[in-house]
Amino acid sequence: MDDIFDAIVIGSGMTGGWAAKELTEKGLKTVMIEYGRNVEHIKDYPTTNMYPWEFPHRGTVPYEKAQEYQSVNKHYIFGESTLQFLKKDSEQEYIQEKPFSWIRGKQVGGRSLLWARHTQRWSDFDFNGPLRDGFAVDWPIRYKDIAPWYSYVEKFVGIAGNKDGLEILPDGEFLPPFEITCLEKHLQKSLKNNYTDRHLISSRVANLSTPNQIHLEQGRGQCQRRNLCERGCPFGGYFSSNSSTIPWAQKTGNLTLLTNTVVQSIIYDEQQKKATGVKIIDVFTQEVKTISAKIIFLNASAMNSNLILLNSKSNRFPNGLGNDSGLLGKYIAFHNYRGKVTAEYEGLKDFDTDGRRPNAAFIPRFVNVHQQEKDFLRGYHTIINSSREQIPVGEVFGEELKNKLLSTKKGNWKIVCQMMGETIPKETNKITLDPIKKDKYGMPQAIFSVAYDENDEKMLQNFFDEFTDMFTKAGYTKIKTIDTKRIPGSENHEMGGVRMGRDPKTSLLNEWNQLHLCKNVYVTDGACMTSTASQNPSLTYMALTARATNHAIKLFKDGKS
Repeated sequence: MDDIFDAIVIGSGMTGGWAAKELTEKGLKTVMIEYGRNVEHIKDYPTTNMYPWEFPHRGTVPYEKAQEYQSVNKHYIFGESTLQFLKKDSEQEYIQEKPFSWIRGKQVGGRSLLWARHTQRWSDFDFNGPLRDGFAVDWPIRYKDIAPWYSYVEKFVGIAGNKDGLEILPDGEFLPPFEITCLEKHLQKSLKNNYTDRHLISSRVANLSTPNQIHLEQGRGQCQRRNLCERGCPFGGYFSSNSSTIPWAQKTGNLTLLTNTVVQSIIYDEQQKKATGVKIIDVFTQEVKTISAKIIFLNASAMNSNLILLNSKSNRFPNGLGNDSGLLGKYIAFHNYRGKVTAEYEGLKDFDTDGRRPNAAFIPRFVNVHQQEKDFLRGYHTIINSSREQIPVGEVFGEELKNKLLSTKKGNWKIVCQMMGETIPKETNKITLDPIKKDKYGMPQAIFSVAYDENDEKMLQNFFDEFTDMFTKAGYTKIKTIDTKRIPGSENHEMGGVRMGRDPKTSLLNEWNQLHLCKNVYVTDGACMTSTASQNPSLTYMALTARATNHAIKLFKDGKS
């Protein structure tokens, strides 16, 4: 059986949703293929309104159950309220030559239901980084190429933030920001007094602080600041494929959604010198069939997109589709979240926090920006949270215990900062296919060989040194540095393996996210990234996808697909 469409979108997460929205909105008959089950906005968020006491284990996961989720059970999103959105290790086995936590969604919407929603633009410091610093290869685009698409995406998604006027972090199309705490304002003032290159701002976040008309048209409402986003938001207060792009695409009548379906490979036609479709496997019946289209968007999430291309073998491409260079699956990178610094402040006792916020404070990168000044490449940005701590109850009983529990008195302010460091893509960081071991669908298992290096260790130490100095100058006490020892992948943001570039000998994709050697196949999820910068990458993924889909649509309408 052979179904024929104008376009195929593989994956329904952050970028798959955007690809489907753009293709269908412009009139292309599109099929979206999702490995997992269908999840409809609101209807399929079973835990979204549950109280803590309504969970059998009060939100925690029993030890035996947690062992089924080894790759994700130490992640902040793991809990009794989110299990329905996470994939067990047995559902897609993989091999770890070096420890790697592969965090995956198992439903329509993918990890767009689970993301932390931080949305910062990249600047030319990031796009120029590889060329200037000599790592990876030169990006084939610059900030000016993607800036209009950042704006296009931001207006539809809804991003709360300030126009901060920072060269390192370009401003965007913002809704009103969420407020920072008085202690964060205190640190902001200290940084201004003691440094010229460090700025504390309200993190830009994809939550609707005040919806615009375009958001209401999507059926979304104002963020209620519940901070239960990873359960799925019944208000549509944060952006996800489920609440936004997929329903928008479905309204056009041009979208076919195919769930519980594994994409085994992309089919290459040697006479036509292009891809003609995909081979798929039904999760329940194991039936294999083919779907044909003129355009294919690969958005299966970074590591799965690598796997699909590696498994897409033909006489022309025996090592994977478009892989004449032998680089497919190599130069994997990620974000390093290992560093934390905590401290206390004894002042501001007249103030406290009231309510919740869906974001944090944020310090953009300030090392190695204008010049190479450290003994490591690139840098990090920092996420900051602060609050008054509860006074410990201690070993008391009876009336004294009761009085302490009922007391509204609080202790000192506590501040916690979290590093998010850029890692350098290296050829030794790679994903390959096992020649023997298969998963339950007959797909080769992935072999991960990804690790930290000396550059990461030096960057981590610099983070500790700099924030110890900043906190000391701000008058904070009990400063503590923490290496969480988190392994690669354990905080998401895996990238690379199908990187963009100018030369087919050193990259897989061109400036439009097309495979150099098979131009009707586009890759716009994290696999396409040449380098990682230090910002959260999802906004850049979405902007690249919008840009690439509109390029593909033009070629299609010009009869050149």
